[in-house]
Amino acid sequence: MDSFFSAVEVRENPELRGLPVIVGGHKAGEEKAVEEPDKRTRGVVSTCSYEAREYGVHSAMPISQAYKLCPDAKFLPVNMPLYKRVSRELMAILKEYADKIEQVSIDEAFLDVSTKVHDWNSAREYARMIKREIQEKEGLTCSVGIAPNKTIAKIASDFVKPDGLTVVEEKNARAFLAPLPVKKIPGVGPKTEETLKRMGIEQVGQLASCDVQKLVAKLGKYGTRLHLIANGIDESEVEEEWERKSLSRERTFAEDTKDAQVLNDCVDGLAEDVYNAIQREGFVFKTVSIKVKFEDFAVCTRAKTLKSFHSELSTLRKAAKELMAEFSAGKGNGKGKKIRLVGVRVSNLGVVDERQRRIV
Repeated sequence: MDSFFSAVEVRENPELRGLPVIVGGHKAGEEKAVEEPDKRTRGVVSTCSYEAREYGVHSAMPISQAYKLCPDAKFLPVNMPLYKRVSRELMAILKEYADKIEQVSIDEAFLDVSTKVHDWNSAREYARMIKREIQEKEGLTCSVGIAPNKTIAKIASDFVKPDGLTVVEEKNARAFLAPLPVKKIPGVGPKTEETLKRMGIEQVGQLASCDVQKLVAKLGKYGTRLHLIANGIDESEVEEEWERKSLSRERTFAEDTKDAQVLNDCVDGLAEDVYNAIQREGFVFKTVSIKVKFEDFAVCTRAKTLKSFHSELSTLRKAAKELMAEFSAGKGNGKGKKIRLVGVRVSNLGVVDERQRRIV
């Protein structure tokens, strides 16, 4: 979907149409956004309209910075219940068109349409039908990528926005990918991008022609996958049963802090929020992680994998506090820095089969 949260807000409030709209951020202790964010306003941009993007605003940018770039924007709080309802309606539409559908986020999905179309032209027309129905029923636009595999389809869906439609035929896949910067490959973050840059690799075409053994030496088995993707190869299936990989909660402080008691109390509360969520969904966990964002916006994470699966709040809290201790003591990369945000995450999840009392 195109700029999903802000697009839904504009649909609900037509007077916002054509204006820069920024969704996200709130004053500490409040769930509502403010018309004029000030130094007490925390958090980051969740989504912004294309009008706001023209000012340089983008997702994950601190709200305070977004306000400096675009002070006349309409700042709105995140209304997740509304976005989830619209998402369910959208996915219901998409299911009618797909052999298989894999929802990967609240506003994005892969569709396998292998039996629905017979060539690339019919695939293009099929996508146009989907786009029309979404526009007519939901009043929203989406951008579609059509390709022989998931990775190229994902890249293609971002190629033209908003309201785009990009078709990459199998015979043209490598030529389509070659001039793109490597960061366009899903999963290539700043660290991997920097590693590749040090190897003299900045474009996907360079990655495709690189000796795969050199990539493996630097990136491990991920180097093999990157080499395949750069050559247009991705054998992953569209998986209808979405499996949750992790569950997390975060809190941004009203004021940056180094107070150990404040930090520990925050971890306690976040651990309980995560615990309540995994209880509702019936999960047990094996890995606990802590995320810390410092006053200079540098981010550090620490993780601990337990020997077996657990479901107790006490175990989650203990692991999270142990991981937090390094940051509370001002050690490592965070020495001397105040902390802006703390997050608690569980991953390596399992589900208990109640009939047999075993992890599945």
